[in-house]
Amino acid sequence: MKVQLSDRLQMIANLVPKKVHLLDIGSDHAYLPIALIKEKKIDFAVAGEVVKGPYESALSNVYHHRLQSHIAVRLADGFDALGSSDEVDCVTICGMGGRLIVEILEKGKEKLVNVDCLILQPNNCEDDVRAWLSANHFMICIETIVQDKGKFYEIIKAQKGTMHLSERQLRFGPYLLQEHSAIFYEKWRLECTKLEKALNRVPLDKSKERQQLVKRIKMIKEVLE
Repeated sequence: MKVQLSDRLQMIANLVPKKVHLLDIGSDHAYLPIALIKEKKIDFAVAGEVVKGPYESALSNVYHHRLQSHIAVRLADGFDALGSSDEVDCVTICGMGGRLIVEILEKGKEKLVNVDCLILQPNNCEDDVRAWLSANHFMICIETIVQDKGKFYEIIKAQKGTMHLSERQLRFGPYLLQEHSAIFYEKWRLECTKLEKALNRVPLDKSKERQQLVKRIKMIKEVLE
């Protein structure tokens, strides 16, 4: 039985290299590793989940698909799900805030020694994620953006390497800026409208707050021109 992934998860699945050992942090229902194993794209995965309810759901789903020998489901926080014998070389962290993703990466960075590939999908604060990658010797190799159920999601794939990003590249993504797709344009057009409405609600005496919003709006408009 094939697992039907959402557009967001399917885009992430497309970026996972073949034959890797995967650690999926915040695996929720383990849909991503189950789909990848059933497609025979990967051989082994660890589904890590810190919340008991989704952990139990992941266990149930893995059991239902009879994949216990291919997917280890573990109740653990971030990289604590990783065992020394797992030989994981690809990590996915998706569907959570960018600052939480950075926190997980920072806390577990000693376990990234043998990891060649990171696939990250922050729900916000994408610039914080890119800044962490740049500061920790990971280089973005692919970026994509997908719209799923009315929301926009940026997906970042990185590998070991060095990169230096400008403020604009941190904010918008070096590859997404180059591609300048219709979805990219629509995401930032809506964001600009939202920020302009927010600016109109900020009192005139809150000059610092207004300046920050004006700067962000100006940068978006320059990119969209």
